[in-house]
Amino acid sequence: MTSQTPVNPQPALPSERAGLKAWLGLATLVLPVILISVDMTVLGFAVPHLSADLQPTGEQLLWIVDIYGFLIAGFLITMGSLGDRVGRRRLLMIGSAAFGAASALAAFSTSPEMLIGARALLGIAGATLMPSTLSLIRSLFPDPKQRVVAIAVWASAFSAGAAFGPILGGVLLEHFFWGSVFLINLPVIVLILIALPLLVTESKDPNPGRIDAVSVGLSLLGMLSTVYGIKRLVAGDISVLPLVALALGLTALVIFVHRQRRLTHPLLDLSLFSIRRFRAGVVTNFMLVFSMVGALFFLTQLLQTAYEMRPVHASLVLIPGLILSVVASFIVIPIARRLALRTVIAGGLLIAAAGMASLTLLPVTDGMLVVLIAFALLGLGTGLTETLTNDAILTAAPPHRAGAASAISETAYEFGGALGVAVMGSVLTFSYRTQLTGAELPESVPARTVEGASETISAASVAAERLGGTESEALWSAARESFVQSVHLTGGIAAGIVLATILTVWVLLRNDTATVADQAAAAGAGPEPDGAAAPASAEAPAPTA
Repeated sequence: MTSQTPVNPQPALPSERAGLKAWLGLATLVLPVILISVDMTVLGFAVPHLSADLQPTGEQLLWIVDIYGFLIAGFLITMGSLGDRVGRRRLLMIGSAAFGAASALAAFSTSPEMLIGARALLGIAGATLMPSTLSLIRSLFPDPKQRVVAIAVWASAFSAGAAFGPILGGVLLEHFFWGSVFLINLPVIVLILIALPLLVTESKDPNPGRIDAVSVGLSLLGMLSTVYGIKRLVAGDISVLPLVALALGLTALVIFVHRQRRLTHPLLDLSLFSIRRFRAGVVTNFMLVFSMVGALFFLTQLLQTAYEMRPVHASLVLIPGLILSVVASFIVIPIARRLALRTVIAGGLLIAAAGMASLTLLPVTDGMLVVLIAFALLGLGTGLTETLTNDAILTAAPPHRAGAASAISETAYEFGGALGVAVMGSVLTFSYRTQLTGAELPESVPARTVEGASETISAASVAAERLGGTESEALWSAARESFVQSVHLTGGIAAGIVLATILTVWVLLRNDTATVADQAAAAGAGPEPDGAAAPASAEAPAPTA
């Protein structure tokens, strides 16, 4: 296969520096990012409330939470390539309108199945938003120094949105019904639709080629089947269906990769992975979001249900982590001008791992301070890492493939988040169910009640209230201890995953000693060989095979 014509831009001239309109455009582009990331985590605080209203099973509850991320991940590659072809701003407008409509449907769902369907539509609409925002930033900020600041804003918005989701959910649920966590999207959507045409110019690939329908089908089948199989196997369902789903998904992904290598205009430009910085950025984003979103899924339940905190009070525990995440996204820029990329990324990941490991120290009651410290460390580590990984991913691609590169970056984010909830949530659910059903309880507690209580910690709270007397206290005490022990397990697993990511990044960037200052000075240079560091601010062309 012969790749696209290489593009080697020259260093940005003073006239190419972005003005006020571009920065206002960036503020507009940040809004969809916040929407997407908030919707990944805002539902955590609403889980006890919608559980009481809609009464989903444990499996339905996991699908309500994670089908959103699954479908975003499944459609991101397709939507990134579609934006390259029809126009990134146009796709962002269409997707924003669809996101608003799906939010209204989710808010007024009357059954678990209806809410699952609405969340699925939200995921498909959301897949149009993320690759468009990041690739439009590329066209708004041609100057490398300005672009890294713009990406810091973008990354901080994603991190802040993910952390702000539970806080927003806590405040809303203090005063309104659980559907308000979706209705809050609507005024933001209106603002996007008004401001976007005024502040952001259209951008697309001038010679995009046709979208390969077979590749679209393979990518969707591969991702969704693989995630479903993993989800069921981790939950302890060792049966034919999940094994077949996993095998089918992996087979589809292998065929997809092989097909992309042969196409003149691939849906996924695999040649980008020949650049070490690009690979390191994608791996880091995937594993970090996997751990972070998985942690947020159970932390909100821990604070509200196990620790019996009011939603608004529980949300306050997460504020220090939110602030640190945003601040770290900006303070990392001067730090990275003096230290090598892998040093800064590894340092941020180490802090995040410490936050995850702190969760293994949680007490059964009154663990608010431990949660605050753990989430603060996680926010700090995430903020230090993501600005640099996103800059490396985005600037590795030629400008005409910005949408495809952005889609890969966002696929790492969303697939990592979806898989994090699926895997970590399934581990937590399986561990909690196993421990509670095996706990020593008074014989007067019916087995059917224990079975129902083992579905979720919220179900255990309801079951304990119905029992009354000493049986109620015994069941609730066992349920709370089982849940906290399960959080210990998942926190330890998440910390191990982040530590493994540090090792991976250290190996991938072993010959990379360039700082951000070196990268900006090298803007306009061609790509380095695979064994060397490709400047993160250089427009590295795809190699010719």
